[in-house]
Order: sequence, then C-alpha cells, then structure tokens
Amino acid sequence: MLAVSYDEFGDSSVMRVGQRDEPHAREGRVRIRVQAAGVNTADVKKRNGQMGEATFPATPGFDAAGIVDEVGEGIEHVAVGDEVFGWGFRTHAEFAVLKHVVQKPPMLGWTNAAALPLVTETAERCLRLLNVRDGQTLVIEGASGGVGAAAVQLARARGARVIGTASVRNHDYLASLGAEPVRYGRGIGERVRGIADHVDAVLDTAGSGSMPELITLVDDAAQVVSVADFSAPELGARATGGGADGAWDILAEVPRLIATHGYEVRVDSVFPLVDAAAAFDRVEKGRPQGKVVLDVSLS
Repeated sequence: MLAVSYDEFGDSSVMRVGQRDEPHAREGRVRIRVQAAGVNTADVKKRNGQMGEATFPATPGFDAAGIVDEVGEGIEHVAVGDEVFGWGFRTHAEFAVLKHVVQKPPMLGWTNAAALPLVTETAERCLRLLNVRDGQTLVIEGASGGVGAAAVQLARARGARVIGTASVRNHDYLASLGAEPVRYGRGIGERVRGIADHVDAVLDTAGSGSMPELITLVDDAAQVVSVADFSAPELGARATGGGADGAWDILAEVPRLIATHGYEVRVDSVFPLVDAAAAFDRVEKGRPQGKVVLDVSLS
C-alpha cells in the first residue's frame, strides 16, 4: 500500500510517500480503505520528536474516514462495506486500522468526516472535565481553532454561554457558531470581564502564555483546563492530553449533533496523500483556519 513515513525525527523534509506493508484488523478493531485522513498538530509534534520515542519507519495519522474492509473479533456495530470515520493509528496511508469507529452519516463528505474525530473527542473530554452545563458561562481561549470551534458548538448544544477569543479576522466565524467573540492576546482578562460578570469555566486551546490571566476569571483555578499548556498545573489549573481512553463515545452522537445543531468541523485545505509534507507544513507554519485533510482517494 502507499503510505507516508519517516525514518528519523525532523521537519517535513524527512517525510516520504512510498510502499509499506498493509496492516490488518485484530480484536476490537477494524481496517478501512482510507478515503481521507486528518492532519493534526499532534502529528507534527510526533514527527518533530516532541512526543517521545517512535519505531521507525513511522507512519503518522490518527483521524480517518473510509470503507471497512476487515473486521476484528468482537466488532458488531460495523461490517465490511460500511462507510465509517474514527480514530486509529497510522492513518496517512491507503489502509489503516481504527480503534474507535462509527458509521458515517450519508450527508457527511469524506474530508469533513476525517476532520471530526480528534478535535471532537478532545473538546468533549474538556467540557466533561469542566462539567459545563446549561446556563453556565464558558470562556474558550483560541476558539476559532479546530478544538476550540468544536468546543464552542458542543458547549452551545449544552445550553452554555460561550465567550471565544480569537483574532479579529475570525470574529464573524465565532459569531456564526454562537459564541461571543473577544480579541485574542494580552489583556484578555479585562476584555472578558467587560462583557461577563461571572465565568464558570475556561478552556485553553492555544497555549499562548495567557494562563496567569485566564485563572483570574474563575473562582477556582481548577476550573481552567488546557490542552496546550502543560505547565498549567503549576498555577492550579488542569492540563489534559489525548489518548485511547477518552470521550470517544461522543462520536456516536455526531449524526444527532449535525441534524440538531448543525455541528461541523471547518476544513481549511485538502492535499493529496503524495503532498503530505506540504499538508504538515500548512499545519505547522500556515496558521490554518480549520482542519487540514489528506485526500487519500486521489492516491
């Protein structure tokens, strides 16, 4: 099969697209013929060597959407031939194995489906940690990014008021999602207090160094959760990373969220698999407005 890989840590120059052995489904997992795969900041960090050791040659990728062609033991909710999306391993390839997988709604295209899994789970996991509820006020730092925009929509679906920080060019986008936009950057605490008497929780998706200001917005620093600043606990806030044992059940709710709340993950750009290095550069250096996706069907 055709797959992206690298034999050492480094920038996009270490990436290659070539033939690799096909993976196979084992117990509790399915193999898909990949149609599209998301590119995440985590993929870039892993390639750069910022996420620990790796077995080389390494193939990146966690998000994917495609057609099931192998079903492991214990899987009953999908079958060979089903169109699905989910989270798995080494998805930047023609075939990939997924651990968390759900049926793709017919109205959802391949690229949009591939953009959903990681940001949706991360956003939901954070909202659960913060126990965001109807009538509460949530501040999201970096609300126009992938996780931030997902969190805006999931929090609004809960009935929460959302104040989202972003650059001015993204304010109309945040307003379209139901958030109240405020300008990103130094002085954010004062700007939020200018429109909200009380803040119940804060989600930091940016890791921009604003944590000292963000914790002043809540009564208890533990009501601030970051997915980008892992020094947050030093100030009494909380940090959370990804993993296999998260809020993956939220993926089964995606069809309802789409139908009831218009839930979506914005796609910034789409690259063919052979241009994976350019897709990674877009994530790392291009300040994308939404998710970058690989169209594997073009391979």
